[in-house]
Amino acid sequence: MKQKDIATIIIVAFIAAGSSYFIANRVFVTPANRQQTVEVIDVLSDKFGPPDTRFFNDQSINPTRNTGLDNTNQTPFNGASK
Repeated sequence: MKQKDIATIIIVAFIAAGSSYFIANRVFVTPANRQQTVEVIDVLSDKFGPPDTRFFNDQSINPTRNTGLDNTNQTPFNGASK
């Protein structure tokens, strides 16, 4: 290819890119499509109410309590208990 051909191809490519950009903005992005509506949500708060008493109550077992096995019955089968 000659230098004239390469220059012509580059000029045509720039013209095609520019015209396709402006045509696409007119056809696909109309002013009606630019306006979007979004759903508005309530403001989130860092305050929580009391926990549900069905799941959290005062009589439940505390799984984080330390348990020890030092006061267990050493002779469970001979009838002696502490």
